[in-house]
Amino acid sequence: MTHRLDANADTAHWGYFEAALAPRLTIASGERVTISTVSGGGDVLPDPSWGIPPGLADIHRRFGGPALPGHICTGPVAVAGARPGQVLQVDIEAIELHYDWGYTFVAPLAGALPDDVKAKRLFHSRIDRAARVALMPWGHEIALDRPFFGVMAVAPPHEWGRVNTLPPRRNGGNLDNKELVAGTTLYLPVHVDGANFSVGDGHGAQGDGEVCITAIETGLIGTFRLTVRDDMSLVWPMAETATHVMTMAFDPDLDTCVQIALRSMIDLVTARSGLDRDEAYALMSLVADVRVTQVVNGNKGIHVMLDKKWLAPVR
Repeated sequence: MTHRLDANADTAHWGYFEAALAPRLTIASGERVTISTVSGGGDVLPDPSWGIPPGLADIHRRFGGPALPGHICTGPVAVAGARPGQVLQVDIEAIELHYDWGYTFVAPLAGALPDDVKAKRLFHSRIDRAARVALMPWGHEIALDRPFFGVMAVAPPHEWGRVNTLPPRRNGGNLDNKELVAGTTLYLPVHVDGANFSVGDGHGAQGDGEVCITAIETGLIGTFRLTVRDDMSLVWPMAETATHVMTMAFDPDLDTCVQIALRSMIDLVTARSGLDRDEAYALMSLVADVRVTQVVNGNKGIHVMLDKKWLAPVR
């Protein structure tokens, strides 16, 4: 069965995650849900002639702005039977473009070069959904063949209270990981009953680092299969593609991110392959890729990618 949840003022939360936030939909483990998302505060919208999605206009009328600085998210979606300590498996089955424009901006005191920009500049791109390209105002065409959601999260622990969506954390959130495209599976540690999955921050295109603080920000429609896993235990989110496993970590210090993500990958390799930790650490240096996810969201991000063939038992 496939459920549907579209972005509007009744299904969205703007700027925050919170364990107490009531689910907008409850599904059974293993079921699919198609979720539409919107992006953009009033300060980044194009001329109305470009077409403002009704759901986005509805959210602006109801909320006016974010409760905390952050993203417009659709959800949460509860998964019946999910309990703290389990893992939510998020199979990203499809991602489609939702509307015909996107935005990117640079601003002072933001991004990887906070002192290099003297005034905010906003760039709107025209999106051709059929051709899956964005036309930038300076003339470049950028392929939108790997759109992804910058924000995918479960609810945080109750003791965190209400937290803004900008820094990625152990509950996921603003991961901004360009590898999380259709066909990828994301695993999130569950902190509350129901898991309470939310999604937003659609990205048409983004490079590793997201250095100016924005991608091609736009609306997307995703289809997800949500499955409760009681045979797994995670502290940090991880993901899996057809060919690779991926461990992730987030911290203000990039070196700390590297250490956390590497240790998580070493844990995975030793558990599955039979290598000891020193052997697995040496293997990381030979065949793993340590990549910078993003450097602009307060908590920076690192993801380590490893071909699945290196998980095969060797002894």
